[in-house]
Amino acid sequence: METVFDFELPKGYLDTSGGIHKFGKMRLATAGDEMKAQRDPRVLANPSYLTIVLLSEVILEIEGVNIIAPATIERLFTADLAFLQDMYQRINDIEPPVMHFVCPDCGKEHDIPINFTREG
Repeated sequence: METVFDFELPKGYLDTSGGIHKFGKMRLATAGDEMKAQRDPRVLANPSYLTIVLLSEVILEIEGVNIIAPATIERLFTADLAFLQDMYQRINDIEPPVMHFVCPDCGKEHDIPINFTREG
């Protein structure tokens, strides 16, 4: 199973010296990453900060950048942030699982999302 994925940022991380860094690696998230991020004081104060903290945990490297911290992620261009958010969702399969079945009455095939949470 692949757990680390290469990426190329569409715009690139602009460092304080004016250098652009485009290539990096992201790993699969763990339950611990999610829990740690949700307990972060910045996330508790502003839930939209969750993405920043999570990405700083799972991005292993950006070429030429020594430390990947929330401040690093904050400095990304919005196109790069959107790219990394999409990549995070894709590699971690953040879509609900789907069950494929054939209707016994009409014979049509259907894909039904499976929701394992109980509501109500």
